[in-house]
Amino acid sequence: DVIVTNPPFGGEEEAGIQAHFPEGTRTSETALLFLQFIMRSLKRSIGDRPGGRCAMVLPNGPLFAGGVAARVKQELLEQFDLHTIVRLPNGVFAPYTSIPANLLFFQRDGPTKEIWYYELPLPAGRKQYPKTKPLQDAEFDECRAIWDKRPVAEHSWLVPVEQVVENNCNLDIKNPRSQDTLAHRSP
Repeated sequence: DVIVTNPPFGGEEEAGIQAHFPEGTRTSETALLFLQFIMRSLKRSIGDRPGGRCAMVLPNGPLFAGGVAARVKQELLEQFDLHTIVRLPNGVFAPYTSIPANLLFFQRDGPTKEIWYYELPLPAGRKQYPKTKPLQDAEFDECRAIWDKRPVAEHSWLVPVEQVVENNCNLDIKNPRSQDTLAHRSP
């Protein structure tokens, strides 16, 4: 009914394991294989019973990758309701990995109509999370407070699924309200 998980990042799976997946979606990328396994494991909705739900951590790479990743994401969008992506700040998993990550929330009640993005802001004065000052649960309070209403605000935005599909199922969509933090010098 519910899967909550953090799949392995950056690993490669051997050919024997890949053979258990459909030919068009075989890959050595562990996060993509894990996503496919979750998609096949979630129960379908039947009558009044809702479909299975998932909350998972996914590194940035599969969000924008094409090829096999795009085919897996297309299936996700067509057969599941990918309703929320929470963009996590850099360093959340330091010192174990510096790979940027996201939280994906979906349910087997698809298809997806729109995706609500929430960008978790860094605490004031920080550029990332060091291992001595990790992410705290209270930092999700704003996200939880607006979760049910899903407003378009400073740290949240809505993207119609058609926009994602037109862009080769690229889910790596940045906050349209984020400021350019680079200091530009004159030429």
